[in-house]
Amino acid sequence: MNTTIDLLPDATDMGPVMLKTASLARLVHWYTAGVGLEHIAERPGAVELGVDGRTILVLEEAPDLRGPNPADAGLFHTAVLYPTQAALAAAVVRMTQLPNIQFAGTGDHHVSEAFYFADPDGNGVELYVDRPREQWSWSNGQVYMTTEFIDPNRFVNEHLDRGAFGAGPSTAPVEAKIGHVHLQVGDVASARAFYVGALGFAETTSLGNTALFVSAGGYHHHMAMNVWNSRGAGRRADTLGLGRVEIRVPDADALGAARERLTTAGVAVTDDGRSIRFDDPWANAITLTPTLVG
Repeated sequence: MNTTIDLLPDATDMGPVMLKTASLARLVHWYTAGVGLEHIAERPGAVELGVDGRTILVLEEAPDLRGPNPADAGLFHTAVLYPTQAALAAAVVRMTQLPNIQFAGTGDHHVSEAFYFADPDGNGVELYVDRPREQWSWSNGQVYMTTEFIDPNRFVNEHLDRGAFGAGPSTAPVEAKIGHVHLQVGDVASARAFYVGALGFAETTSLGNTALFVSAGGYHHHMAMNVWNSRGAGRRADTLGLGRVEIRVPDADALGAARERLTTAGVAVTDDGRSIRFDDPWANAITLTPTLVG
């Protein structure tokens, strides 16, 4: 178990992601009918989606904002983690039933199996399942990840539970959650200094000066940052797309330790007594919230 004060605790996990959209109803339909999320709560101009009563995605209407430039810093993809290959296969089938679906490819990453899409606003979305941790390969603190093709038809034929499968959001697996968030940034060195040096994630692997993967508790990655489209990008403007990433730490002590690391590193932190908010070097908004309060 992690006992190092300079790292986020092992029990750290990802919380809800907030996206800003010009067409709330269209995005709600896509994430419910395709991804399989259900309505959790609504308020004027916003809808919370999730599974089993837990919010994992917040959609907020922002009709006056422009869309992001592909070379801007911001969201590369939000990754929804399913508990089983059967649950992922059902999600893939649901996605094929949506009109004008934007399919972006597949990836057997050794640690996981993934299918990639773009939502109607162009936000990247990964749907994936992890392989058991005992099958992951580590060397010198780095996890082995690769990208190999997965035949979608073969995957569905092998893993879909046709007896249990249905087309509606009620088929959503209760353990689905945000597994990781992958960002576009301006440079990897600054991302490492912020997400590892200040925030306290551990680096799990990198691709030279083009991509960085970080996590807590020995996960393959809770967050990733790349410069594939955005090398040299500066602070992003307030646009459609990514609004906020939430990270869940176990308790108030972990929150306080993170706040101290960030302020020591010169990061401006807003503390409302329940959570802390701050921006990364590219103005990607991050919230840290304790799972246990008190």
